[in-house]
Amino acid sequence: MTERSGTAAGDAQTVDGTRLHRLLGPPELTWLVDRIRRRLAAGEPLTGSVSLAHPTPEQRLAAERLLGRGPGGGRSLTLRLDTVDAVLRRSGVSPGGLAVAITALTGPVVLRGPARLAEEDAWRKAFARIDAAAEEEPALAPWVARLRGDGLVRRLTGGPEAARSLLDQAATALQALPADPPVSLPAFAARFLGGAHALDDGTALATVTLSGIRALTGFPDGTGAEWRREAWAAAGLLRDELSSTVLTLNLRGTHALDSLADMGEPAVLTLRQLVRRPLAASPPRVHICENPTVLAAAADAHGPDCAPLVCLQGQPSAAGLALLRHLHEGGATLHYHGDFDWGGLRIASALLRRLPWRPWRYTAADYRAAVLVSPEGPPLTGIPVEAPWDSELPDALAEAGVRVEEEAVLDTLLSDLRGVP
Repeated sequence: MTERSGTAAGDAQTVDGTRLHRLLGPPELTWLVDRIRRRLAAGEPLTGSVSLAHPTPEQRLAAERLLGRGPGGGRSLTLRLDTVDAVLRRSGVSPGGLAVAITALTGPVVLRGPARLAEEDAWRKAFARIDAAAEEEPALAPWVARLRGDGLVRRLTGGPEAARSLLDQAATALQALPADPPVSLPAFAARFLGGAHALDDGTALATVTLSGIRALTGFPDGTGAEWRREAWAAAGLLRDELSSTVLTLNLRGTHALDSLADMGEPAVLTLRQLVRRPLAASPPRVHICENPTVLAAAADAHGPDCAPLVCLQGQPSAAGLALLRHLHEGGATLHYHGDFDWGGLRIASALLRRLPWRPWRYTAADYRAAVLVSPEGPPLTGIPVEAPWDSELPDALAEAGVRVEEEAVLDTLLSDLRGVP
């Protein structure tokens, strides 16, 4: 028979509900309330500390309001339950203490039996290795939280033992990524996962690992064989050497590229070409754009007089990364421009984690100037992100609320490319 933890009627009546919801009820403290409820359900004392890895500024502020002081610095947020209990009692918000407050806030807590507790402990252990990977790489932390909550692992495995094996392997793969230089997917699987077919399409491990790669690289959501190929390639894992390509204009260093540069015609380079026949020379400066419209217009406007230009067509492919890495190592300075929207900033940030580049008319000042010219542009949508190369740029986007695609500033970009070596 299950037992219930609750409060006497007198205790419930003494709780100041309004102040309790203000102190302990904000969404930013849901993690704390959930931890306390789990302890109550397990019959554990509400003593000691609880910690949250990689808290947001809002979560830190909510903890400060609760305690009446700063909770301390560091990468994690740690709260002592004894201190929270004392605050609630002393303030009169909940004279009966923390357990009474949680019950008043969230309802009665069902005490769990030994079998349920053992199962939950097994699931916690199943996630231990992937949790450790998220501690090492903060970009994985939100993904691991979703993975724990959306039921995907339970559906793929059915139980904690199989889940532990799956997640341990996924953690092994993700901790070895991105692969630099790129390697074939079967070779990577054979080296790190014990078999060349471990990451074949349709396997549970491929599903979970590819999901983690999206979190690791910022690769956008999608479906289909081509999307999966490019998603793997974003982490340096190659299905083949021919399907990954990159667009260029007026790069030199092979006979074919020299001939096309003499005519001012674009070139499509495969990963195979870049790996097997690297460019013999790097120009002093290379411009990079996100959209092929810019490269096509540059070829039309300037032909052989156009500055060397690389188009990534959105998320950098393995071929694009291989080319830019070779150019950088050859002494070229990379100058990047992308769309002024959250997706564009996300792509640019992911590239900056892989290679150094300088902004090419891609700062807050450039965005504000573009908005003055086209104030009625499409509305900005999506989840805000940071811009490590210009901390003011995200605020500028949020303030104006307008997307500015590269096509909208095409004339300005083309003027920069005229006759530049």
